[in-house]
Amino acid sequence: MLPDQLRQHLQKVISEAEYPREKAIEVMYEIQKHFGYMSDAAMQEAARLLTMAPVELEELATFYDFIFREPVGKYVIQICDSAMCWLDGYESILEHLCARLNIRLGETTSDGLFTLLPACCIGYCDRSPAMLINRRVYGRLTAEKIDRILDRLRSLAESVQTDQATMS
Repeated sequence: MLPDQLRQHLQKVISEAEYPREKAIEVMYEIQKHFGYMSDAAMQEAARLLTMAPVELEELATFYDFIFREPVGKYVIQICDSAMCWLDGYESILEHLCARLNIRLGETTSDGLFTLLPACCIGYCDRSPAMLINRRVYGRLTAEKIDRILDRLRSLAESVQTDQATMS
């Protein structure tokens, strides 16, 4: 299931650890980076590589916010729903994101570009409300700032598609 190059890379990463399970998150993240999410088959493969039970990996994956067990969009938006973000306008920011993307929390846009998820405190309280997009932090959010960010990401995705079409 895993491409040989990825399998070899992961085996090297695991072999450098004193205990294979030390590398569980890193292995899942690398597999996810390749496939876009951790499917059941990917979870089984990771468990074999790490000599762990699949249920042990599942427990980690459900705890760790950056491991996705279902397909997600190219850009994963994780909006902080901590108490500080709530106090500083989380609800209006969430409403704007949902309206702008035409999705609800937990959904992916029809073009597969954006997934909107909640995130427990992301540690940006001094710049709340905040969100992560593919693990990059954006703070002091306003509707206008969000629009600029989304427009830039859409443009970036479109230019990549244009470049790929030109190369074909």
